[in-house]
Amino acid sequence: MPPLFRRRRTDPQPVEPRTVLLATDGREPFSPEAIERAAALASPGGVAVLAIAKISGTQFGLPHPGLMPTKDEVDLRRGWIADAIAELERVGVDADGQLAATRKAIKLIARVAVARSVEHVVVDEGTSRGVRLMIEGDTGKDVQRRLRRLKGSANVIVVPRT
Repeated sequence: MPPLFRRRRTDPQPVEPRTVLLATDGREPFSPEAIERAAALASPGGVAVLAIAKISGTQFGLPHPGLMPTKDEVDLRRGWIADAIAELERVGVDADGQLAATRKAIKLIARVAVARSVEHVVVDEGTSRGVRLMIEGDTGKDVQRRLRRLKGSANVIVVPRT
């Protein structure tokens, strides 16, 4: 098939440097406190907003269509991104957004932070406690650990939920 008729599978990923990455692992929307904190740290480079649509797993080592995020899940996360960008732009902060689908949210957040050369990664405090926290992990701590492995210099800021 000639390149003229080939369909693009994904949009080009934004790569311009930003000061702050406002990220969610896809379990909860951005809190107003996290958006406010990202706006306060954004000067002068702006904010990159990232939301993850979780791929549930694999079957026989291969991605399976039934495990991909549904259209409703993707639309919900796009709404989270649009709301965060609107709030950031309302207070005069330059912002852009990105939605990604992956099985490994923490790894992707860290890779985006390194690729965008951010100084701060702002994430909400998780709502999990007890055994569920042990299984799912703590997003802030896990992103910090992954950034150390990738030699990233971003400061991870975990915003408590009220």
